[in-house]
Amino acid sequence: MKVLYVASEALPFMASGGLGDVAGSLPQALRKRLIGCRVVMPLYDTIKQELKDKMTFVTNISVPVAWRRQYCGIFQAKHEGVIYYLIDNQYYFKRDTIYGHYDDAERFTFFARAVLEILPVVDFKPDIIHCNDWQSALTPVFYSTLYSKDPWYQGIKTVFTIHNIQYQGTYGMELVGDVIGLNPADTSIVEYDGDVNFMKGAIECANKVTTVSPSYAGEILDPWYSHGLDTILRERQWKLQGILNGIDVDNYNPETDKAIVKNYGVADVKAGKAENKKALQKEMGLPQKADTPIIGLVTRLVSHKGLDLIKGILDELLYTTDVQVAVLGSGDWQYENFFREMQAKYPDKLAVTIGFIPALARKIYAGADLFLMPSKSEPCGLSQMVALRYGTVPIVRETGGLRDSITDSGDGQGNGFTFKTYNAHDMLGAIRRATDAYWDKDNWDVLVDRAMNCDFSWGKSANEYIKMYKEVLKG
Repeated sequence: MKVLYVASEALPFMASGGLGDVAGSLPQALRKRLIGCRVVMPLYDTIKQELKDKMTFVTNISVPVAWRRQYCGIFQAKHEGVIYYLIDNQYYFKRDTIYGHYDDAERFTFFARAVLEILPVVDFKPDIIHCNDWQSALTPVFYSTLYSKDPWYQGIKTVFTIHNIQYQGTYGMELVGDVIGLNPADTSIVEYDGDVNFMKGAIECANKVTTVSPSYAGEILDPWYSHGLDTILRERQWKLQGILNGIDVDNYNPETDKAIVKNYGVADVKAGKAENKKALQKEMGLPQKADTPIIGLVTRLVSHKGLDLIKGILDELLYTTDVQVAVLGSGDWQYENFFREMQAKYPDKLAVTIGFIPALARKIYAGADLFLMPSKSEPCGLSQMVALRYGTVPIVRETGGLRDSITDSGDGQGNGFTFKTYNAHDMLGAIRRATDAYWDKDNWDVLVDRAMNCDFSWGKSANEYIKMYKEVLKG
């Protein structure tokens, strides 16, 4: 079986979020299971030069973008045994940032079309083209409307994965003729609620639509979660499936992680976490109190991450509980300002770093005792899995991938603490149960061991994807 994995970002070349992690890890896991998986992504100007130096120029072609044709350079690289194709066009991709530009619709329309145009040139005909999020959502549309009857392309199946349904690629209808270039008879494929909607087009045309957790696949059928796409998803529910993401357990490994002050494994977790906790308290300016639980929070400071819940109870928590909170993140100014103000009020209990510092994130995973994720919605979530890997017990709201990966330890079997309703004091109740458990040292050690023995490696997820691919090919 041959798979082409299409993504707007992929490690090691570029990552701004979970998609980059997945696109860097899943193809490797598939390859280890004898699936011929290759990756295609844009060649961004901001890719590190040492990675560019290892790329090989293949050739260049021209790619249709509606009524015009644009230059497309094809570069090839190999990483961990996986072949990557990088699509070059400096007009579209020589930018300081990878998203957020006035012409994103045209940039990623070009990319989605180039994915199909390069295949005969590089002599790779996949059985499955697996696209991800709105930036590559037009590839199944172009395949269905323009390429599927071409003898060279016949027989290819398409899969589309929704990593976050909030971002759909929604633009004015004028894009149909001027940028996308669909025939008038096919316009309805991408039209939704009076606009062009890239993601809706992929849901219509792909042979299979997946999400990054089983719970999220059910949630997005509800208007509360769907950001307007629930109607089309319910109509196409027969092709919808959720597969939980994994994490790169070699990358996130407390036994080898160079960012933390003391490496440790299951056998010496108690001593290892004690040293990392002490170092974290020192680095973040907190009193070095070994018996005070630290709650870690590494997140984008935006509302759907549950920050309004934290805002509602943080004063009460810090005033009434012997606890420390370590926060790393950036985002909306209202939350950044809130955490700064609370840090000024509780300097011995709350430490805040505004920004995204990967090394500090790892120190929080290793040094914290608890890890808080009260998300309003969370398609999959990787941080809770990373926290478990480092023996840091998650406190999560039961939504999306958080629900599928964390179960409450109240039954003596779970790996964390959970709450159901989107309510600040329900969250506070879960935090208090977690801190009470922390002070019950014998049972706490059992819970930490259980957390570290959870397996969220890509192996299980890759097997689920292979099973899904086989079902698609049979259909």
